[in-house]
Amino acid sequence: MNSTGIDIVWMEGDMIIALPMILCLIGFATFWFVSKATKINDGSIKNVLLTKYWGLCTMGIIPAVITLQLMPQYALADYGLTYNSDSTMNSLVAILILAALIMPLVFIIAKKPSHQVNYPQIREKNWTRSLVLKNCLGWSAYLLGYEFLFRGILLFPLVDAIGVWPAIAINTAMYSATHIPKGLDDTICAAFFGVVLCLITLMTGTLWVAVFVHIVISLTNSFSSIYHNPEMKFVK
Repeated sequence: MNSTGIDIVWMEGDMIIALPMILCLIGFATFWFVSKATKINDGSIKNVLLTKYWGLCTMGIIPAVITLQLMPQYALADYGLTYNSDSTMNSLVAILILAALIMPLVFIIAKKPSHQVNYPQIREKNWTRSLVLKNCLGWSAYLLGYEFLFRGILLFPLVDAIGVWPAIAINTAMYSATHIPKGLDDTICAAFFGVVLCLITLMTGTLWVAVFVHIVISLTNSFSSIYHNPEMKFVK
């Protein structure tokens, strides 16, 4: 018997709030702890790429399958995985502005020796064209899954259930929390960046601005870190 007067019965509509948050927690945690396992977190090409595609599975493919089954009222397009011709120009402008603002900052940050300890994640000294391509594909796959989880599954259903700003607050809090292991600066930047990406995603109705901007940032970080690292170089 419930003596507090709180109704703990599962209500209609609870699924679209609870499931995205649960999938976000489990999906990211599964990716994170596997990627940080001692035998995998060694900076080798094979293992770094393995973790990228593992992230696509745990944060993209598996959550997509689960939500399509348990929340059949939502299709992939409802999570922003669609092309919206009405917002194409706004999306392109947003990508260009965000990239122009963030890329120079990333290039400067990549000069720091403390930053070069961890980036690029692949710790090869000689970067061939093949390796550059593999790095691009790995980051693209990972960030597609990452953004589908955070700016798709964790955003659109919550907006429907509790409204825009409460949904953005929850989204940003969970997104920022994933950056805590990277330090205070990354966590604070993620909070601001998360709000911006949520607003742009909702205004355009698609994930593509968030996906492309995130890819641009990550690749700029990788290649800037190689450029500034005296022990690494690009080779033909």
